Amino acid sequence: MAQGKRISAEIDGRALQAIKDMGAAARLARTSAGEGQAVAAHRLGVHVQTIARIESGEPGVAIGHVLGMLALYGVTWELRKSEEDQRGS
Repeated sequence: MAQGKRISAEIDGRALQAIKDMGAAARLARTSAGEGQAVAAHRLGVHVQTIARIESGEPGVAIGHVLGMLALYGVTWELRKSEEDQRGS
């Protein structure tokens, strides 16, 4: 079984959606910059498959790679507690 599948079984649905959203933001930023996955991989120092995994929102990708790719294209991400979590639900 793929690592991403094993990990995703233990991750809350909201967290999985956030991971997918980060991947979509990374893909949009890369394509808006007119760069292919191979260029992004070279710039980030990872394999092109890692870029594909980031962009597909696979939860098994190292967070440093995900945040590194977002930073590479000037995408910022704000982490905050959801209103539901703040209420203690």
